[in-house]
Amino acid sequence: MTFPTAPRIDWVDYAKGICIVMVVMMHSTLGVEAALAKTGFMHQFVAFAKPFRMPDFFLISGLFLARVIDRDWRTYLDRKVVHFAYFYALWVTIQFLFKAPMFAAEHGWSGTAALYLMSFIEPFGTLWFIYLLPVFFVVTRLARPLPPALVWIAAALLESARIHTGWTAIDEFAARFVYFYSGYLFASHVFAFAEAVRAHRGLALGGLAVWALVDGALVFTGFGDWPLVSLALGFAGACAIIAIGTLLAEARLLEGLRYCGEHSIVIYLAFFLPMAATRVLLIRSGLVSDAGLIALIVTVAGVIGALAIWRATRVARLNFLFERPAALRLGAPPKPALQSAE
Repeated sequence: MTFPTAPRIDWVDYAKGICIVMVVMMHSTLGVEAALAKTGFMHQFVAFAKPFRMPDFFLISGLFLARVIDRDWRTYLDRKVVHFAYFYALWVTIQFLFKAPMFAAEHGWSGTAALYLMSFIEPFGTLWFIYLLPVFFVVTRLARPLPPALVWIAAALLESARIHTGWTAIDEFAARFVYFYSGYLFASHVFAFAEAVRAHRGLALGGLAVWALVDGALVFTGFGDWPLVSLALGFAGACAIIAIGTLLAEARLLEGLRYCGEHSIVIYLAFFLPMAATRVLLIRSGLVSDAGLIALIVTVAGVIGALAIWRATRVARLNFLFERPAALRLGAPPKPALQSAE
């Protein structure tokens, strides 16, 4: 299996940028709609993206795993488990510090403490993606002796089984592992697909138009959540986002999306704060009344605000918020002393 050797792949960053913006859009829109008890035009965008928003994110997360999966267990666990566990533990604590007064009013301080401890078993809020990634990395490594086709079929059956236990880690593992494993297993084909898009841009644009019509038709007629249909839409949407990312990279358009993709984990960790603050400010002030417009503004504020927080931490030398300290690495690490969330 061969991979590009460049430090960063432009279309990968574009695709990740599209995904992280869609994630912020979803949380922003649903939060605004819950607060106002009504929907706006952004609801349609969120619904359209539902089949492929997280599948594409997980598929891309598995793309470069083949490069490191054969490293010794100590190094592998450090980079793929301890790394994400650090950021999950840190940012779930930060989120609880902001939300503790609200929780205490409803559950009391002892109940709030119990909720905090429970967040290490049941992923908290927006952070479930960070919680689940180490699980995927470990399961994929342990599954290496098994026939890849058997693992993929089992993962696809799990996605189609529509498992709903009420436990986020179990349910999301069942729904998402097939995409992560596919990113790992079919990485060379994904890169070949991106190159084909680059070579046949007109055909790719035509394919994207057909995909958008099919995705929209199935979603808005209620068939998008059907078993096997959702699996097909997940992969089709992932291919579409990869194609869009490749076309944007080729044309050097919307560089802001590429930048967001380059710092997607930074946005994922920190967007909750500017998102929530902007939502409360707009709703309480009454400056904007349209639910869709509020959701759009909140989405933009969530993305830009998260990047601003990251930049501010670098100026204030609070790097530990987005970079893992050397003391929390397995073994004696080389410089630099901190490892970025990316």
